[in-house]
Amino acid sequence: MGTAPPARWPQPDGTPVSCREKVKVLEENWQELAQVLRDAYEDAVLMGVDPRAMKRLLAELVEGLTPPGQGDR
Repeated sequence: MGTAPPARWPQPDGTPVSCREKVKVLEENWQELAQVLRDAYEDAVLMGVDPRAMKRLLAELVEGLTPPGQGDR
């Protein structure tokens, strides 16, 4: 899994987030998330979960996310 954050963070209108402080927070969050996902994936596989199934389950978790204020998160 690549740990490098995206080169740009698109806003709903397609323009990139340009505020340096926001970009810094987004990049820090990305690094933290990458580490947590990697740890959860490795733990699951070491405990006997099928690697492909675990990737699918993690993808389903992401697909189930909703924007703040638009239902359960």
